[in-house]
Amino acid sequence: MPPPDLTLTPTGPALAPRYRPAAARPARFARPAGPYLRLFAHPGTRAFTAGNLIARLPMGMFGVSAVIMIAAAYGSYALAGAVTATNLAVGSVTGPLIARLVDRYGQARVAVPATAYAVLGHLVLLLCVHERTPAWALFLTTAVTATAPNTGGMSRARWAHLFRDDPDALHTANAFEQAADELCFMLGPVLAAVLCAALFPEAGTLTAGLLFLSGVLLFAAQRSTEPPVAPRTAAGSPLRTPGMAPLLVVFLATGAVFGSMEVVALAYVDGPVAGPVLALQAAGSCAAGLLYGRARRTVRLRTSLAAMTVLMAMPLLAASTGSLLALAGGLLVAGMATAPTMVTGMGVIQRLVPAAQLNEGMALVVTALLAGVAAGSAGGGWAADHAPFASFGFLLPVTAAAVALALCAATGAGRGPRDRA
Repeated sequence: MPPPDLTLTPTGPALAPRYRPAAARPARFARPAGPYLRLFAHPGTRAFTAGNLIARLPMGMFGVSAVIMIAAAYGSYALAGAVTATNLAVGSVTGPLIARLVDRYGQARVAVPATAYAVLGHLVLLLCVHERTPAWALFLTTAVTATAPNTGGMSRARWAHLFRDDPDALHTANAFEQAADELCFMLGPVLAAVLCAALFPEAGTLTAGLLFLSGVLLFAAQRSTEPPVAPRTAAGSPLRTPGMAPLLVVFLATGAVFGSMEVVALAYVDGPVAGPVLALQAAGSCAAGLLYGRARRTVRLRTSLAAMTVLMAMPLLAASTGSLLALAGGLLVAGMATAPTMVTGMGVIQRLVPAAQLNEGMALVVTALLAGVAAGSAGGGWAADHAPFASFGFLLPVTAAAVALALCAATGAGRGPRDRA
């Protein structure tokens, strides 16, 4: 304990005045800093966040850029869609494996070469498209690009390490990360489409590759905030962690909510305003995520899913009126359930999975979500073609959310031995 005439400052002990000036404002009346200001006051957090955001933006660009590039060269959206779907399918297998290497050897050691390899694959794909090689070459090349590391997961792992003893700050960090996800996946496709239309079809892929590699290099250079490599665990895969499998099933159903809503909304609007209208859902999620990060208490995963089930009914009610403006408002409100649910779910993962397997655990969550998105998209497409009335497809997101809620309640997902939130 320091002597009475010393006070601790960020740089060490310093002399403190024995008498407070009369004009000094009492500390109890000082305005406390907001949770996000306190978050980024921690040394090194701004630098690694900036690098990660630069690296994360291309994740919303690569798919759209590839579709535009391939469709322009081959005149087939079916081929373009099949190639990008192959990338997602291979990525669902390689993603957890790359994350396991990150856990075992460290972020910088694995993320940089994995990113360089993925960017090289995108450049080779660009050359193949430019030279109009046979279709099989496109499928083979896009599989090579699936070594991209989970940049969002690595950023969340850093927050989990820095604030492992401060659950309130970690909650705020998870909320920020989810809002950043929504923002990047909202702006990325728009940027890719603008670049490909204004310059040339390959411009989106070139820009995305440059941003991705630059962002990961900047992120990896911030070694002071990188989590240390944890001792190896004998637990095997995170899938063996009690409560993990039921949670992944819940995330699978949650992904179906997102996939079905996107396709159904696009089919319902079917025009140039479809993109901006759908972007309102991401905007609502981004805003709700930032607000949720300011909350002092978090809710249980089951409560979040219950709220999602209710709010996902808003687009259904709005679509039944036939008003595009009402649908836009319904999507905005529905999006407000997305980020809080994902923040709560990611918080459960961080408490459930051992520190030595955190990146792999979050990669498995992403895989489950992508599988759900794929299933929801397929169901939404079928409903758009065969629905007896236009608003029928909006029943799918509500149903998927209700299924996720029922699975959470039935399996007790989110209530593992280390998670009672």
